Amino acid sequence: MYVHRTYRAKIRNHPQVERMLDLHGWSASKLWNVANYHSRQVWEDTGEIPDDSDLKSELKGHDNYKGLHSQSSQRVLEELAEAFNSWYGKRKNDSRANPPGYRKKNYYDDNGNRVHEEHPRSTVTWKQKGIRHDPKHNRVRLSKGANHKNHPRDWDYILVEYETRSEVTVENLQQVRAVYDTAKGRWELHLVCKHEVDTPDAPGEETAGIDLGICNFAAVAYSTEEADLYPGNRLKQDGYYFPKEIAKCDDSGGSEATRLHHKWSERRTHFFHSLAKHIIERCLEQGVGRINIGKLNGVREDENGESKNWGRHGNLDLHGWAFDRFTKILTYKAKVEGIEVVEVPERYTSKTCCVCGREDDSQRVERGLYVCEECDAAFNADVNGAENIRLNSNKESNSESSASLDGDRSTGWLAQPGVYLYDLSHGFSPREQVVDCKP
Repeated sequence: MYVHRTYRAKIRNHPQVERMLDLHGWSASKLWNVANYHSRQVWEDTGEIPDDSDLKSELKGHDNYKGLHSQSSQRVLEELAEAFNSWYGKRKNDSRANPPGYRKKNYYDDNGNRVHEEHPRSTVTWKQKGIRHDPKHNRVRLSKGANHKNHPRDWDYILVEYETRSEVTVENLQQVRAVYDTAKGRWELHLVCKHEVDTPDAPGEETAGIDLGICNFAAVAYSTEEADLYPGNRLKQDGYYFPKEIAKCDDSGGSEATRLHHKWSERRTHFFHSLAKHIIERCLEQGVGRINIGKLNGVREDENGESKNWGRHGNLDLHGWAFDRFTKILTYKAKVEGIEVVEVPERYTSKTCCVCGREDDSQRVERGLYVCEECDAAFNADVNGAENIRLNSNKESNSESSASLDGDRSTGWLAQPGVYLYDLSHGFSPREQVVDCKP
């Protein structure tokens, strides 16, 4: 089994390579801006967003494209296409959604007047064809863009000496990212390595189900009659706080706004990793060998392809949360422990009673309470959805209802799940009281 790990590395010869990394970082920003302008023009003329292949075909002969190694330029265009597609998907229901902006940095004089603009230093990515690694001396050669090879005595590559933590072994290098730390005023490397690890045996034969949502970011149901809730309060708080602080900045592309965007992203990433780690630990305790997680393809669109309206606050929360990203993080961490993660259809799971199998929209009532008129069961609605997702594999293989699988189950654990609250410094810790959730 292979896993990819990213290591942060300090650049030891920073004074020698800083200028050339600056040139490449500026080139990446210029290429982004050129492609951004082209994408906006296509959008205005045709109403459609060009994908990354269209951008590559259109701009491969552009002078700014030659400012980077070809694969590095391709990555910039891929990131822009991803950003435009993300905006296009959420623009209808999210009033704060804006298309990707231009990358620029404003400078002001003592009187507060803007005197000139300069492109900021964007992250530059080198893939395998642009990398030569010397692990013996902790050095990596990064290919230059054609525009920066004009000096006859200069090398055609940037020779970077790096330093990582003592316990880190950098081998099978797949990708190198040069990232500019605005707070420290210097570049650092992110080294992506491919490692082979022993495939562990599954910790058990049980199956867990995960239902992702807005108020409770995740509800997890185990086959051992136990369930957990993970409220998304921290994500919601950050989702309201950071946009307001960014809006207060004089320049949306300035250093302070960039710092806030970076901090917001780091906090969201930390939440995802902490949550995935905690769920995997709980699965190991419960002997879970497989996790069914709801596939949220239809959460943003209805059967006709139109954007769903979840209300003003619901739209802001839903479209700002990266459910797909969390699923990838969970899959990676589960794989290391021998646990299989399977995306299953989530359709009707929130409407169906997991005890008797009755399907009815009206059974989900206020504040996350699910009441079944058929069997008089009452339980947490998110846990009910997670339990239906957990039983999905059995439904597909046996075409049986949830009631026929285990008709005499107690519903106490469905009504009183454990609740884990998130803290930035301590991660997730249990809370005895159940957190209500809105439907």
